[in-house]
Amino acid sequence: MEATDMKRRTKLFALGVIRTVQGLPRTVETNVIAKQLVRCGTSVGANYRSACLARSRADFASKLGVVAEEADEALYWMELLIEGGVCRIENLRPLMQEARELTSILIASIKTVKANQPRY
Repeated sequence: MEATDMKRRTKLFALGVIRTVQGLPRTVETNVIAKQLVRCGTSVGANYRSACLARSRADFASKLGVVAEEADEALYWMELLIEGGVCRIENLRPLMQEARELTSILIASIKTVKANQPRY
């Protein structure tokens, strides 16, 4: 996948997270989860852009690892919203699927970068 496509996908993911959080009820518990979800959901795109500016393959792989962790964390917070009875799975299913797909793409990219690194 081209970097521009991934930048677009990660930005759309962040926007989807923001829209989702805007529709959540305002309770103490939900506000805590919402803040965490916005933090990691928007971090996916920001950290991917940072990875694109990496100084080496090792740096790139490391930064992609952070992006994968943030996407997986976003999935965790969405699972809590569902399991806590705050959201219906139907409402979060597309965003959760995108988090899974982004995580899978990122992990595959990390493996490829590491496999292609010169061994000293």
